[in-house]
Amino acid sequence: MKREAIVVPEGCKEVLLHACCAPCSSAIVEWLVQHDIRPTIFYYNPNIWPREEYEIRKNESKRHAESLGLTWIDGDYDHTQWQQDVCGLEGEPERGRRCELCFTLRLTAAARKAQELGIQYFTTTLASSRWKSLEQINKAGLIAQETIKSEGNLSPLTTHHSPLFWSQNWRKGGLYERRNQLLKDFNFYNQQYCGCEFSQRPKS
Repeated sequence: MKREAIVVPEGCKEVLLHACCAPCSSAIVEWLVQHDIRPTIFYYNPNIWPREEYEIRKNESKRHAESLGLTWIDGDYDHTQWQQDVCGLEGEPERGRRCELCFTLRLTAAARKAQELGIQYFTTTLASSRWKSLEQINKAGLIAQETIKSEGNLSPLTTHHSPLFWSQNWRKGGLYERRNQLLKDFNFYNQQYCGCEFSQRPKS
């Protein structure tokens, strides 16, 4: 039996979508809406540098969400704290330990926001990029899930358990190709590097 490219968790009608940027969000959001799953978009990316770059990406994400009438949430930008969090890992290569920690920090914030809002599932657009390690992203999402579970403190809106990570390869089902088309349709700003200052280093 052929396995579906995108597998929806049981009972999922709403999801908190951690968004890294508008281009990566676009096809995922479209797919979710078409399948009667309402995304709440959470933009939390303190890794992005410089601040001007962060603002451009943030505003594009907000523009996209507002054009579709979706809830969009601005996470706090604290790049100084992010630098402290990844201190000692500056020399790591892309897809190294710094990236894994960065994913974990951002997805833990997403899981915490999902819990606050009483949303049962959270996922991330990071898993739509062919430049990212899906293994690292899935590991980070599960760590985030378990971290929030161990913290307890369920929101009054949450009826039975802490948020669950929707582990999904969002490149599947033609979504990567659709992303490229929507990038043109919306005339999105398309960044040329991951986000942090360390990802701008010349590739050896």
